[in-house]
Amino acid sequence: MSRPIPTLKLHKSSGHGYVRIDGKQIFCGLFGSAECRQRYERTIAEWLARDRRPGSTKGPLLVNDLLAAFLAHAIEYYRDGDGKPTGEAKNFIEAVKPLRRLYGRTRADDFGAAELKAVRAAMIESGLSRSTINSRVGRIRRIWRWGAAEGLVDAAVHARLVVVDALRKNRTTAPEAPGVAPVAEAVVRATLPHMPPAVAAMVELQLLTGCRVGEVLTMRGGEIDRSGAVWLYAPGKHKNAHRGQGRTIPLGPRAQDALRPFLKADPDAFLFDPRAEATRPDAGDHYDRRAYAQAIRRACDRAFPHPTIRPSDWTRTKRPTAEERAELEAWRKAHRWSPLQIRHAVGTRVRGEHGLEAAQAVLGHAKADATQIYAERLDRLARDIAAKMG
Repeated sequence: MSRPIPTLKLHKSSGHGYVRIDGKQIFCGLFGSAECRQRYERTIAEWLARDRRPGSTKGPLLVNDLLAAFLAHAIEYYRDGDGKPTGEAKNFIEAVKPLRRLYGRTRADDFGAAELKAVRAAMIESGLSRSTINSRVGRIRRIWRWGAAEGLVDAAVHARLVVVDALRKNRTTAPEAPGVAPVAEAVVRATLPHMPPAVAAMVELQLLTGCRVGEVLTMRGGEIDRSGAVWLYAPGKHKNAHRGQGRTIPLGPRAQDALRPFLKADPDAFLFDPRAEATRPDAGDHYDRRAYAQAIRRACDRAFPHPTIRPSDWTRTKRPTAEERAELEAWRKAHRWSPLQIRHAVGTRVRGEHGLEAAQAVLGHAKADATQIYAERLDRLARDIAAKMG
C-alpha cells in the first residue's frame, strides 16, 4: 500500500495554507486562493512522481505513475477563461486518495473492475454520499481514459472500468447527500445589514437575478451592457463556457442600483474588491468562494446571536464548557445559510410565480442541445422577469 495523500491545511496564525510532506512543512500561499490551490496541486503531483517503487523507475507503469502524470496534466488543463486554475485538479486529488492507498503500486494495466469496486467500497465505508462517490469513480475512469489516449495504458483497461455501474438510489448503503434547501428572503434581508458593503451587494444581486456564485464574484464593468433599460451582464466565466455556450444575465432596476456604487472607470477591474475593506488589505483583487461564504457566516452569527451564550464574554479564565460549545455550534448551524441557498430560493420563487420555463431561463439551465430559437425565447423571457423582479 502507498502512503496517504497529504491534505492542505490552514496555518491559523498566518492565514496561509500548508502541506506537510516527509516531515517538511511547505507553505502554498493565502489559504483559499487560486494560487494556494495551484501550489498544493503541483506539490502533490511532484510528490506522487517521486513516491514510486524503490529502485529503478523503469519497467511497468504503476498506478502512482499514472496518477502523477495525469495530475501534472490536470493542473495545466483545468483553467478558467483568465488562465487561472479551477478546482477540478483538487477534485481529482480527493478522488484518488483511496485508489492510491489501495493500489498505488499496482501495475496500471492490471487495474480493473474488481479493483475499482474495491476502491468504491472504501469510499462507502468512509461515509461519503452516493452522489459524491459516483462523481469520484467517474473521475477515476477519466484518468484511465486519458492514459489510454496518451498511450500510457492499454485502452482495454478503460473499457473494463466502464462496465462498473453507478450506485443507484435505494440500492446501496451509501447515504444520500442532503439537499440544498432554499433560504427565506426575509432571513437573507435580516442578515444584509451585518455584511461588508461589497458582500451585501453581491447577495442582493443573487437575490434579484439568481446568478451563480462564480458569476457574481467575478463581475467586471466591461461585461455589462448598460445601453438599455435592462442591463445585460455577459460573464466571461460561467459553468458552461468551456462548452461554447453563451450566458446573459439581465439586470433590472434594483440590481442596477445595487451595482452602481461599485462601477469603476477600468472596464477590466473586478467590481467587488475585498481590499477595499480595512480588515483585508492583503486579499486578492476579487472575492473567492471561501471568503464570500465566510463573510456570510459571520453576518449570520451577528444577525442571529445565541440568546444566552455570548463568545465575546469568554476569556482565558472564563472558558466555555464542552456543552456550551456544542450548543453554540448547533445554534449557528441552524441559523446560517450559504450563497447556494439564495439561487435555490430564486429558482423556487420564479418557478412558483412564472412556471418551470421561466425558472430555466433565469437560472441559465438551457440544455446544451436546445435550438437557437428556443434559447432566444428563454433569453427574452429572462429579460421580462428581470424587469419585473428588479
